[in-house]
Amino acid sequence: MTERFEYGDGPMRYAVLHPAEDAVGTVVLIHGGFWRGAPELFDGPTPLAEALVARGRHVWQIEYRQLPNGGGYPQTLDDVAAAIELLGAVAADRGLDLGPVVTVGHSAGGHLAVWALSRPDAVLPLAGAVSLAGALNLRLGDEEGIGSGAVTDFLGGTAAQHPDRYAAADPIARIDPSRPVRIVHGDRDDVVPMNQSDTYVAAAREAGQDAAVAVVEGDHMVVIDPAHPAFDALTAALEQIRAAA
Repeated sequence: MTERFEYGDGPMRYAVLHPAEDAVGTVVLIHGGFWRGAPELFDGPTPLAEALVARGRHVWQIEYRQLPNGGGYPQTLDDVAAAIELLGAVAADRGLDLGPVVTVGHSAGGHLAVWALSRPDAVLPLAGAVSLAGALNLRLGDEEGIGSGAVTDFLGGTAAQHPDRYAAADPIARIDPSRPVRIVHGDRDDVVPMNQSDTYVAAAREAGQDAAVAVVEGDHMVVIDPAHPAFDALTAALEQIRAAA
């Protein structure tokens, strides 16, 4: 049975548990939107959550504060970390076997999914992360103005103005070689450029991380469509991470 849990005050700080029967693992599912959103709208990819449950994975679908509604740096990062840690407490309380826990995020959620591998003071271990057309190189995103300046807005300024914030929030600056990262990205994505994925994979491999990108046909949204071949790429990535866990 689906359940909703609060991890803090306010309308944007909650998570929804979608349990699966005979689960082989758990997905922490993080929606996108360039770190911008309203508290009355939960715009997570619910069809994707349902498809993952049908494939035998618990799904922990999280909401978090976004701009201009209390989000930004560091609040959004703090919320994602808190939501992930709440999953561990809920599982312990209910005797739920999580199996390998993998973060999966779309667009800005892809950034948060990969960033979460290096979140400070982590308790619940993560087996890896899957980015679905995520923003994984924030300095480059700042330079190129992706999302009409979304990176700059999220971090409250440019990389030159706030190098400490970029160092703390940028996945490409916080690569953890001990856990794999998989990426699925559409070849016609005009929202998050392919160079966000390509530059991350190049840096990750140089740092010794098991990282790879699967390029699929389509735009920015096909990667969250369970009816698109991108979903097979996602499930294959999850199986690769589970095998390595």
